[in-house]
Amino acid sequence: MTSNEFQQIMEKFELILSMLKKIFEKKDILNSEELLDNSDMCALLGITKRTLQRYRQKDLVPYYMIGGKPYYKAGEVKESLKRVLKENCYNYKFRNDKRYGNANN
Repeated sequence: MTSNEFQQIMEKFELILSMLKKIFEKKDILNSEELLDNSDMCALLGITKRTLQRYRQKDLVPYYMIGGKPYYKAGEVKESLKRVLKENCYNYKFRNDKRYGNANN
């Protein structure tokens, strides 16, 4: 084996190591729940990237910054959105409940 061939093999190992590091960065070490990127979340929720950005800005969805990119745990996002929906439904009911003098009519 020549030094050039050895160098090529080492470069391939470095590339594989780099790819593995990227894969493991996207995993949550605590409970091994895979992290989803913007595209995955938009497809899952049926929303645009801009809407997802608004959700982040309003703290409606929890996210993690890894390498300058936001990633999401689907389970955490689901629970967060359920909580927000429940709060909004409660507020709507209260505002429109005649028993509390809050009816619009």
